[in-house]
Amino acid sequence: MTRLEHIHMLAHYNQWMNEKLFAAADQLGEEAVRRDAGAFFGSIWGTLNHLAVGDTLWLQRVARHDANLTCLAPVLGLPTPTALNQAVADDLAGLQSRRALLDAAFLGLAEQLNDALLDSTLAYRTTQGKAFAKRLHDVLLHVFNHQTHHRGQATTLFTQAGLDVGATDLILLLPDA
Repeated sequence: MTRLEHIHMLAHYNQWMNEKLFAAADQLGEEAVRRDAGAFFGSIWGTLNHLAVGDTLWLQRVARHDANLTCLAPVLGLPTPTALNQAVADDLAGLQSRRALLDAAFLGLAEQLNDALLDSTLAYRTTQGKAFAKRLHDVLLHVFNHQTHHRGQATTLFTQAGLDVGATDLILLLPDA
């Protein structure tokens, strides 16, 4: 599998898993999803919101890359979060809508990437203003890993709330050899 195919697969996995999590959230309902469960971001809502915050920040950083990635234009129109727990929606439906926009942006990005772009440098600043410059391929791997990490936390919270979100393994999306 090439790096481009790998990124494309991760973007599809990301969308698939997020759709599963929001289907589970719909089953639990707004009140249960917002109930503080003692997690790092408090609740299922807080965890899913944090993912949306992080993905918004990263996609906006990538959108500002010199490559002029037109697929990310909708993300540039979003307000830029200033804190990792800042609410990006008022309710579950709004958060799900933001999630769908972000997942579509990741899929569009996967389509527009090429090897030269993956090897290019992404210069960005954190929410605290600290400057960094990293290889875009490495940044994207970080972003997808970050999503998997927090979705794992979310699935634990769903289980604790009495709801099994089902199988979550990437292997389920991999084609047979």
